[in-house]
Amino acid sequence: MVNVKNEYGRLREVIVGRVDNANMPKHGFDLHAINYADKDKIPSDELGFFDRQVYEESIEDLDLLAEALEDFGAVVHRPDILDTTKTVSNGYWETDQYYTFCPRDTMTVIGDTLIESPMTLRSRQFETDAYRDLFIKYNDKGAKWICAPKPRLADNSYQRSNLKDLTLTNVEPVFDAANILRHNDDILYLNSNTGNKKGHTWLKNILGDKYNVHYLENMYSYSHIDSTIAILRDGLALVNPSRINEKNMPKLFKGWDIIYAAPMVDIGYKGVLRASEWVGINLISLDENTVCVDNRQTELIKQLKKYKIEALDLNIRHSRTLGGSFHCCTADMVRD
Repeated sequence: MVNVKNEYGRLREVIVGRVDNANMPKHGFDLHAINYADKDKIPSDELGFFDRQVYEESIEDLDLLAEALEDFGAVVHRPDILDTTKTVSNGYWETDQYYTFCPRDTMTVIGDTLIESPMTLRSRQFETDAYRDLFIKYNDKGAKWICAPKPRLADNSYQRSNLKDLTLTNVEPVFDAANILRHNDDILYLNSNTGNKKGHTWLKNILGDKYNVHYLENMYSYSHIDSTIAILRDGLALVNPSRINEKNMPKLFKGWDIIYAAPMVDIGYKGVLRASEWVGINLISLDENTVCVDNRQTELIKQLKKYKIEALDLNIRHSRTLGGSFHCCTADMVRD
């Protein structure tokens, strides 16, 4: 059975992503609007398969992460390997496919319900096929499993005419699950280029009165919430000081201790740039006193230690290239 109430209960069961067949899909209006909105065109050298070094070292890093989580006592699942060169379509578009490095984007567990998200990019619409057999096993054991309405993602789902506004439009519910953080009966939902207002409305309607789904806007427009905020335990949050201040601080955090993250160590990238240096905040809690955070972020680790939070000695060498670190490349399925 799946069950997750918050971001910090002791981790019991988790998915760790893969980089097998990691591919940046061919040009499409969706990719241009979401990932390259500030460019006149997508650089051709950033499409296709990743550099061999990125691929091989990231396999090593993810395998080490999976081993560390198993040593911590968690059951670890890995996605099936997809053929990302296979073309998919829905009648409005066709594209090759993305990669399964970030299961966090594709699904979330809220309480005892597994929710597949209506994802932002066309190339990711069939990504949950990599988890289908696992989901069926959960279903057979009695888990609640629902899918958000599959979005059309026609061209009117995006815009590039006004780059001061979000490039994801609000014509249908669309969001990546990484726009969501959980804190018991409170859910944070970030409005950005990877999560629109109709997506918030759908989630709020589905969850009902049991949950308060907070709508966060004017905070960070580019992508997901987990390089901006980490909820470490009840009453303690880590925030990105370049995006969060007293004016836009979530009301949920009133009276909490707030750690304003130290400047990140720039770990660099190879070829494709998919994340800012603030990906260093992208940590996963194993319990209230243990996290996986990039071991190169030494000042951040010192900040966490002041609150009696220890970090495992791990890193994702190519997190800025692949577009995520420990929170992105995992999906927690069961926590205490």
